[in-house]
Amino acid sequence: MFSDSHAHLTLEHFDPDREEVIARAREAGIARLITVSSFIGDAEACAGLASRHDFIHFTAGVHPHEAKGWTPEVARVIRRAAGRPKAVAIGEIGLDYHYDFSPREAQRRVFREQIALARDLRLPIVIHTREAWDDTLNILREESAADVGGVFHCFSGGKEEARRCLDLGFYLSFAGPVTFKNAGRVAEAAAYAPLDRTLCETDAPYLTPHPHRGRRNEPARVLLVFEKVASLKGLRVEEVGEAATRNLELMFRIA
Repeated sequence: MFSDSHAHLTLEHFDPDREEVIARAREAGIARLITVSSFIGDAEACAGLASRHDFIHFTAGVHPHEAKGWTPEVARVIRRAAGRPKAVAIGEIGLDYHYDFSPREAQRRVFREQIALARDLRLPIVIHTREAWDDTLNILREESAADVGGVFHCFSGGKEEARRCLDLGFYLSFAGPVTFKNAGRVAEAAAYAPLDRTLCETDAPYLTPHPHRGRRNEPARVLLVFEKVASLKGLRVEEVGEAATRNLELMFRIA
């Protein structure tokens, strides 16, 4: 039994063959799949997709790249989508100081507002952080985000960052980069993370794992991530798959 804790199945990359991609995920043994909202207007599409497939749930939120477009109306749209059946989290939300597609102050403000929304709705959060560890962790502490919990998606830090995230009570989700030859610190974090705090994901259509780098990613390829994480932990891949799927169900409160 396996799971993909983070994919973007509503993106245009999947328009030609979305249902075939979903069928391949099923055939690969994926029991739970989370399709994640990231841009303004995407949450309703995620809700619609989840409604058509029993093993798919979704999140509602605005990515830090889109923070400059946040308005009270956008907040209402996200709140409404998060109240739909099969909504399991607010996300992906956070800070991205690598690209700075939105001003950093706007990113921080919108991150705080979406944490507040998650607290109000009693939903966990899906966190995106890139080159912004200190600000991300400080905001999580200041906003008491541990009260709702959540996951650092596509974890990109090392053992020290993993420790700091785990100390706050969050889960760590590992994606394709853990399979890369230069995984280094991320591989150390995957080996270090307790099994009961570990998730695996694709971030499809992005971050395709080795040996398929350069091609469109899809949920069925999460098995390559599981194989690598299992190897790093010295465990059977089935053991990691079952544990990560239980973790996903517990964190996202999926019965």
